[in-house]
Amino acid sequence: MKKEIKIPEIAESVETGLVAGILVSVGDKVDEDQGLVEIETDKATTDIPSPYAGVVDEIKVSEGDEVKVNQVIMIIETEGKGEENGDEDADEKDDEQASDDKKSKKEKSKSTKKEEQVGDSEEEGQDSEEDDDDDEQEESSEESEKSDESQEEDESKKKEKKDSADLPASPSVRRLAREKGVDLSQVEGTGPGERITAEDVKKHAEQAEAGESDKKSDKKKETKDDGKKSPDFAKWGLISVEPMSRIRKLTATNVQSAWQTIPHVTQFDEADITNLENFRQKNKEKVAKTGGKLTVTALLLKIVGFALQKYPQFNASLDTENDQIIYKHYYHVGVAVDTAQGLLVPVVRDVNKKSLTELSAELDELAEKARDKKISSDEMQGGSFTISNLGGIGGTGFTPIVYAPQVAILGVARSKYQQVLVDDEFQKRMVIPLSLSYDHRVIDGADGARFLRWICQVIEDPYAILQ
Repeated sequence: MKKEIKIPEIAESVETGLVAGILVSVGDKVDEDQGLVEIETDKATTDIPSPYAGVVDEIKVSEGDEVKVNQVIMIIETEGKGEENGDEDADEKDDEQASDDKKSKKEKSKSTKKEEQVGDSEEEGQDSEEDDDDDEQEESSEESEKSDESQEEDESKKKEKKDSADLPASPSVRRLAREKGVDLSQVEGTGPGERITAEDVKKHAEQAEAGESDKKSDKKKETKDDGKKSPDFAKWGLISVEPMSRIRKLTATNVQSAWQTIPHVTQFDEADITNLENFRQKNKEKVAKTGGKLTVTALLLKIVGFALQKYPQFNASLDTENDQIIYKHYYHVGVAVDTAQGLLVPVVRDVNKKSLTELSAELDELAEKARDKKISSDEMQGGSFTISNLGGIGGTGFTPIVYAPQVAILGVARSKYQQVLVDDEFQKRMVIPLSLSYDHRVIDGADGARFLRWICQVIEDPYAILQ
């Protein structure tokens, strides 16, 4: 029997993806849960597994194609040929049987009523002929009224496309409609007697998807800069053109949306990181033996975990639809990673519960997976705060954009040596610039300053956490 393989719902709000690779060929035998294609979606590459064991009969996509959720990408030939037709025949027989059962019930109901009427007349005795005539007239008028009402109901049902239970469609077609989210009352049947077929349901679903795609396209057009066409740059010299990668397009859409909808405020501060850097240098080899790498970012993960518990408004999201602030009681921190395909943000979960060694190992593993395009969508979701460290590249500071639906992000620039007044004497100290961007709808400026200052104090004196 031939089975269709469709793109499943990979992650929340992800509706399209790019075919990054095809892992099988026509004629290959595949096992259940074996990877069939690689889909690049929402900044991650995910394998689509086969839900069946069988032989690849047809591949409907090519590498580089853009695909949608529920789109058929492959046909698998499984055992049990001919079952589909058997199912359809059984479904039609079920419909016919159900119809016969309804008819027999109606006939039994009518005969029962007649028997009751006869029994009543025998118990009450014979009535006068006038009463009989009146009864007959009443019965005939009632029957005519019922007939008129039934005709009106039939016409009303035809106009309104009938109730779902009365629509002419087999159980398999109804099942297909449920899977595709199609309302059968909106589908025009093309089969005998206006019977709704599987093709009718599929066609209706495709039209609905096309309509949704057009709406999304229109929304995207509305958010573009100003609708003006770019000038012909070739008039002034040699140019080259490259299409935007999928990740670049997603990044552009997300940051533009965040910048337009979130009122950003950015707070700046500096921390004396000399003591913490000495600690890092002394312990980096010990952490390396466990498979991790003790970095400034790993240290900040631990510090931020404490800060978010102390200042819960930074570990929140804004629900504008219901005018609510959602406070999260988990502490999952995203870390921006620079990769060849663009900026990716894997999430380190439960940073408040893990040791520095565990955080270092997990961060190193996630960053490597991101650079090798092996990170999954799940590993990049659920973050409640983000750290973006550009210190390894350079710069004296920057204003990061909040990673919606979060409300704050910490930016880290390159540390440098400078003269700092300590106990009335200037000393050579290592100082790190920090910048905190936040959603001003949720966080006030004073809270932003306190949050960032607290982080700086802990960097300068780690024992401050205990106070």
